[in-house]
Amino acid sequence: MQSPSPSKLKSHVVKERPKFERIALLLQGGGALGSYQGGVYAALAESNLHPDWVAGISIGALNCALIAGNPPEQRVARVRQFWEEITASPLGLPFLKMGEIKGDYLHSLINQTRAMGVLFAGAPDFFKPRLPPPYMRQPGSVEALSFYDIAPLRATLERLVDFDRINSGETRLSVGATNVRTGNFAYFDTTTHLIKPEHIMASGALPPGFPPVEIEGEFYWDGGIVSNTPLQWVLDSHPRADTLAFQVDLWSARGQIPRDLAEVDLRAKEIRFSSRTRQGTDQFRKQQQLRRAVGSLLKSLPGDRRNDPEWRLLESEVDEKVYNIIHLIYRASAYEGSCKDFEFSRLTMEEHWTAGYNDTVRTLRHPEVLQRPDNAEGFSAFDLSVDGRE
Repeated sequence: MQSPSPSKLKSHVVKERPKFERIALLLQGGGALGSYQGGVYAALAESNLHPDWVAGISIGALNCALIAGNPPEQRVARVRQFWEEITASPLGLPFLKMGEIKGDYLHSLINQTRAMGVLFAGAPDFFKPRLPPPYMRQPGSVEALSFYDIAPLRATLERLVDFDRINSGETRLSVGATNVRTGNFAYFDTTTHLIKPEHIMASGALPPGFPPVEIEGEFYWDGGIVSNTPLQWVLDSHPRADTLAFQVDLWSARGQIPRDLAEVDLRAKEIRFSSRTRQGTDQFRKQQQLRRAVGSLLKSLPGDRRNDPEWRLLESEVDEKVYNIIHLIYRASAYEGSCKDFEFSRLTMEEHWTAGYNDTVRTLRHPEVLQRPDNAEGFSAFDLSVDGRE
């Protein structure tokens, strides 16, 4: 069989696994924007970059369950199936294709109309409106706590996700949620929990749209209320390991000064849910510098102090592990507006998926993002939107 001509070779496909002990895929929450993560994963799978660990919040947790709960050769198709099912029009409106809408004003109007349809009718196989509405229900009942019923989501998860596979340990899965009673953040992890549909649903139970989910006598809301990214959970885990992490964000912390109330609402939402992952990355870089400095200092101290409690404490924080963090952050178009996280239309899903795929392909065309860092701190970060990778 002849090799493809150079013009047909995919320059982002990786022939050998990068020299890291683990590959982690970290997925932020963001509702309808989550199809961007589907496009990212499609490009990673195409490139032979299969994660050993997937960690997510909210819609990111759903995407993670679809990945970890299916065999590698079926994962992209299953993620795609989920997004096609929940973006089927509940009102019977015709599907539009990419490129058919001309002009931002018309595109914005169509997006807002579709979003209003979701508000009133829900999203197929995901959530449906409560009838009668919650303010007509008995206080204290589950029905009084949210505008939507997420029973369809449980059925979808049970149909599309193999939870026995998730709990087999083949791919580590972590999802974050917020304890309603204590306000504390909690992670449900396959190394410590038997993961069930309710763990995934809890991570995405954003109030007042969705009700809290009960797990072992406690009630949980969306993890994004406290932190919308699992970055710190993965980087702080023990034992430490050389890590290549793909951090996929759906909200950008950087933006423009708002010009009207609609833009005020959008900008506030972006800041609230971005979780400042770049700041977290910078802090981790500093921690790495300190670990390396402490390790160098301990080597210069007399060996007879090795049994001191202070020595042991410092020594436990020292290691020579290396980390690459690749940021992939969705950059919303101007016409999307503040409804972009609940605008579950097929057209917009396709746009987000394509953007995620293209951003990942452009990033992977730069081989240095997959190479072990050789700097003093053993840490490198890459960002398409900052580095201008094309």
